[in-house]
Amino acid sequence: MADSNVKVLGTWASPFVMRVKIALHLKSVRYEDVEEDLLAPKSELLLKSNPIYKKIPVFFHAHNPICESLIILQYIDEFFPALGRLLIGATEEDKKAALAEVVEGTVVLEGAFGELSKGKAFFGGDNIGFVDIALGSLLGWIEVIGKQCETKLVSEAKTPRLVQWAECFSANEAVKDVLPDVDKLADFGLKLRAKVLKALAPTN
Repeated sequence: MADSNVKVLGTWASPFVMRVKIALHLKSVRYEDVEEDLLAPKSELLLKSNPIYKKIPVFFHAHNPICESLIILQYIDEFFPALGRLLIGATEEDKKAALAEVVEGTVVLEGAFGELSKGKAFFGGDNIGFVDIALGSLLGWIEVIGKQCETKLVSEAKTPRLVQWAECFSANEAVKDVLPDVDKLADFGLKLRAKVLKALAPTN
């Protein structure tokens, strides 16, 4: 049964909504799934809960709406600490276990790339496709997390084809001026986390 205090407004096809749902599943948080029909006029709930951008996902906790998927992820991670961390565990054991799972996932992805690319530079072949864009947009965050955890999530030793793919993707003319500087991204992540913690702090 869903928690009546937790609700996700989104659509099944949105990768940004998927981020939020996966985070909730990892935290074992039950929620009400409210589907927004993107082929119909924007719902009253969406317009009321996100009046400025009018975009999904919108996360509701105790009837309070929170927008933007990365901010929602930070909120979920901080508000439900007893249910485990998304990546950095509360203990060294949790951290090591989470990292092991992530590294194992990259090895599986390495195999998938080999099958899908058929020896070409990208997942879909010679040209950048949807899968490349979806995964490539996370490269900066992957490197940031790797630095924080003092380990390479994508390495020559375990995922050499992914390393080559990441280099080709990052060097593409359509991509290289869009991907953020890793140090700048890491600084942003710290500031975003501080903002969420401040918002969660009890007020006197």
